[in-house]
Amino acid sequence: MSEFNAESPEATPLRLRDVTFRNRIWMSPMAQYAAGPDGLPTEWHLAHYGPRAIGGVGLVMVEATAISPDNRCTVADLGLWNEEQALAHRTLTSFVSSHGAVPAVQLNAVGRKGSHQVPWVGAGQNEPLPVADGGWDLIAPSAIPFGDLAMPRPATAADLDRVVEEFAHATRMAQLAGYQAVEIHASHGYLLHQFLSPLSNHRTDEYGGSAQNRMRFPLRVARAVREAFPDDKPVFVRITATDWVEGSVAPDNAAEFAKELAAIGIDLLDVTSGVLVRDRGARPPNREGVNVEFAAALKDASGLAVAPVGQITDLTAAGRIIRAGKADAVLIGRSLLRDPYLALRTQPKDAWPVRYQRAF
Repeated sequence: MSEFNAESPEATPLRLRDVTFRNRIWMSPMAQYAAGPDGLPTEWHLAHYGPRAIGGVGLVMVEATAISPDNRCTVADLGLWNEEQALAHRTLTSFVSSHGAVPAVQLNAVGRKGSHQVPWVGAGQNEPLPVADGGWDLIAPSAIPFGDLAMPRPATAADLDRVVEEFAHATRMAQLAGYQAVEIHASHGYLLHQFLSPLSNHRTDEYGGSAQNRMRFPLRVARAVREAFPDDKPVFVRITATDWVEGSVAPDNAAEFAKELAAIGIDLLDVTSGVLVRDRGARPPNREGVNVEFAAALKDASGLAVAPVGQITDLTAAGRIIRAGKADAVLIGRSLLRDPYLALRTQPKDAWPVRYQRAF
């Protein structure tokens, strides 16, 4: 039986800047591939995110949302590159806020991992969507494809300037949409992570070579997002602690990156690992709380708040992590897909929505 209750550390509020989260059990961003080619949220998104807010989590993180049409994974990705999209997102943010959770959104540029099929069509994320069939050209640090996906072209200085401004613009759209926090996706093999790793970044200019140079572009993005979002609202970064493969990002590299993010004014690290390359041996090991110790180490190194994600399956595990001081919050993914009311399961009757209390 979980010990999650009103007196548990994981049930206590957390304040970041001027935003207060009612508890430390948070919903991780998980792609739904339910938008149309216009990137607008649909009824599915409200039906998906709404119950998790009703279900008691402290934060609802909306899935990876593209900063531009050519930074989508699929034609069904959400977008925040224009005002029409921002206004449409208000339905989500208003509903989530009205049920006590903080609405947040993860902003993403995909780099070489873009223009592929949705997971349930053909070979899914392993099957490229050709330009002739509605796909788009890809940029990356270097001309190195991800598995069977299309060959990207190396990003020019003008491309990088454009991506920085697109992140800043998407951040302003997130503010217009009503999001109370934004997260920069700098992991799982997407564009910013690609710059961080020497396996995907073979550049010889100021954005390649040394670890300091490889951090340069992600740090430019982090500064732009922090400057574009209101001072009273927090900015998170999803950071990779290790790539689980020799010669790539390791915990000491992640610690140096985390320190630089702290200096910029980032508020929290969403700690994950792996998925830079398609090699099955580079996947995170299958063990409970696989990224928890990494999160604790990054918290110590940077002084930032941290929230690990990955194989945290229930409230018992979440509570144990927070009570041990290894994290300030936890992000739960698949367990919340299975049960939107997970955070309420061990709560007394009066903690549930009044409309549901006759079920007890």
